Amino acid sequence: MGEFGLRRGRAELRSAGPITFGPAGILFLADNAAAKVFAVDVADPGPAGGSEPFDLEDVDARVGSFLGCEPGDLVIKDMAVHPLTHNVYLSVQRGHGEAAQPVLVRIDGLDGAVTDVPLDDVPVAEVTIGDAPAEGDERLDITLPLGDEGEELQVGERKIRILRQPIRTSTVTDMAYADGALLVAGLSNEEFSSRLRRIPFPFSDEVAGSSLEIFHVSHGKWETAAPIRAFVPYDGGASILASYTCTPVVHFPLTDLTDGAKAVGRTVAELGAVNQPLDMVSFRQEGQEYLLVANTAHGLVKIACRDIDAQSPLTEPKEPVGVPRETKDLQGIRRLANLNGSHVLVLQSDDAGHQHLRSLKTASL
Repeated sequence: MGEFGLRRGRAELRSAGPITFGPAGILFLADNAAAKVFAVDVADPGPAGGSEPFDLEDVDARVGSFLGCEPGDLVIKDMAVHPLTHNVYLSVQRGHGEAAQPVLVRIDGLDGAVTDVPLDDVPVAEVTIGDAPAEGDERLDITLPLGDEGEELQVGERKIRILRQPIRTSTVTDMAYADGALLVAGLSNEEFSSRLRRIPFPFSDEVAGSSLEIFHVSHGKWETAAPIRAFVPYDGGASILASYTCTPVVHFPLTDLTDGAKAVGRTVAELGAVNQPLDMVSFRQEGQEYLLVANTAHGLVKIACRDIDAQSPLTEPKEPVGVPRETKDLQGIRRLANLNGSHVLVLQSDDAGHQHLRSLKTASL
C-alpha cells in the first residue's frame, strides 16, 4: 500500500461517522469528533463476490450480540460494500452520548458472520479537516432524527422530532471517492458554513474547499449554512448530485468547486418539506441511469438522470417542483449501497424498529 501513502499504525477513532470505499479496497472513515478522515487497508479476506443478492434479518440484533449490547444501544451510522468481495461494512456507535464507542464491523456476504475490523497495526493514513468547526463552536445543526432523540414539535397537523447538535458533529456528513480524490461534504468554521472539500489521495496538504449556495424551494430563499446530507458522484465524476434537509436535490459541477470559491448549485428537484435525505445511490437500468434517494418522510424515491440533465434551475418557491419522480412503496430504508451490477443493498427498519439488510433488484425498481 506504499503507492497510496499508507503506513502501519493505528486509526484512533473518537467517533463513528460516514464511510466509503476508494481504490484497491481502501476504506475511508470520517471522525467528526477528531475532525479527521482515515484511510485504512481493511485486508478483506473474502473471495470475489458475484451477482447474487444478500439478505440478513435482524442485523442490529446480530451486531449488538457480537458487541455485547442490546440493539437499542447500537447506532448504525453508515454502510459500505467492499467493491471486490461484496462484504458489508458498518460504521457503528456502541452506546449513546459522550460514552459512545466507535466500532467498525464486517458482515460476510456469504454466511452473514459478523467480525470486527482491526484498526490497530494496520496500513493507515490520515488527514485533518483544517476548516472544521471548533469543538467550542456554539452554532447548532438541526436534523430530523430517526429515533426518540431531541424534542417533539407540532408542525401543522404533524408532530415531528428535531435534534439540535453542535455543528462540529456535522463536519463530515457524507463522502465519496471520484477521479483520484475524496469528496467530503459537511460544515466548516466559516460564516457560510456549507462546505464541499476535495482531498487528493494519497493524502496531502493540498485540500481544496468550496462554500456552497443553493436555492431552497421549501424555504423560499438562497442558503449557505445548510449542509449536504447525502450525495453521489455524477456524470463520470465530473459533478455531484446532492440532497439537503426539506428536501432539495442539487447539481454541482466539480469545475465550480475551486479552492476558496463559492459554488452555486442548480436545484433540480424538491422532494418535500419536513423531510430529510438519508442516503443516495445511482444505478443503471436498461441503459439509463437513475438516482435513488432514501429519506425520512417518503418511500424510496427514484429519479431518471436524463430528467435531471434537462431540468432548468429552480429559483422560485413552488410545489410540486422539478423533475418527475417515482415514489416506491418501500418504507423505513435508512442506508443504500451498490451491492453489484444487479442489486442495491438497503438497511431497512420495520414497524417494530428491527433493522435488516435486503437486496433490491435494480431491474425491478
